Amino acid sequence: MVFKDFAELEKSFHAASKKTVVVSAAQDKSALTAVNQCRKEGLIDAILVGDEKLIREEIKAFNGEMDDVRIIDAPTLEEAAQRSCQCVSSGQADFILKGKIDTGVLLKAVVAEENGLRTGKLMSHLAFFKIPNYHKIIVVTDGGMVLYPNLEQKKEIIENAVESLRNMGYEKPKVGVLAAVEKVNPKQQETVDAARLAEMCQQGQIRDCIVEGPLSYDILMSKESAAKKGFNSELVGDADILVVPNLACGNILGKALVFSAEADMAGLIVGARAPIALTSRGATEKEKRQSLLLAAACAKGER
Repeated sequence: MVFKDFAELEKSFHAASKKTVVVSAAQDKSALTAVNQCRKEGLIDAILVGDEKLIREEIKAFNGEMDDVRIIDAPTLEEAAQRSCQCVSSGQADFILKGKIDTGVLLKAVVAEENGLRTGKLMSHLAFFKIPNYHKIIVVTDGGMVLYPNLEQKKEIIENAVESLRNMGYEKPKVGVLAAVEKVNPKQQETVDAARLAEMCQQGQIRDCIVEGPLSYDILMSKESAAKKGFNSELVGDADILVVPNLACGNILGKALVFSAEADMAGLIVGARAPIALTSRGATEKEKRQSLLLAAACAKGER
């Protein structure tokens, strides 16, 4: 199974078991709007954590539609982050949606051993894009968590992305490891790492996916470009996951796709016990809704 766009992903929810989101620092209008829409459509359940007085003030705008949602009072951001994590570790919720809280405060609670979300795995960021001229959703990783990943960290970044897509129903995701060129050059460490990651997949050290690299962006995304260069691969024009050399590359690529190629985007952090729907400060309500649904899709099975 692959998803051609976010609308197709949403349709799959009607046949899946309903998940519960906990919104951390839920006194946030755009987050509440996304949650309310998804609740009304029967896609999710919700728990709201944060300053209860502020949350109740915000939900007045929904004309009683959210009056029955459970609210956990947590006056400070630190307490809201902690209580949100505990909702997941205790089995009350399946994943977290970031509300009106600094990313650093939330992630500090996620990695705190006493909150029960640590798994020992590397945490990484997945950015999902629907680009108008590409036939399916594509994932870029990691443009949000790991600054300069080494080889072992890149392996874990791939494993996190593959596990998330397989939870969504993908059978064998196709992973392209990006570089500026397709040939290994010892002076370009990203090409050396890419070739090694492809070997690790062939040797069974990275499983349940196909990994190729180093590959340039044009070859991965365009069959015409690959044909001109005489490059043949089953990933050409059909990749599911693009692994970038470092955070800056991923961040720049992602913003270029959104602002210059009119791509729809959703983002989340994986590697903890549950996905975290994490959007930027400038995210639209649409982006928050898409991130919310993606996190629900990536959350494992039943609580």
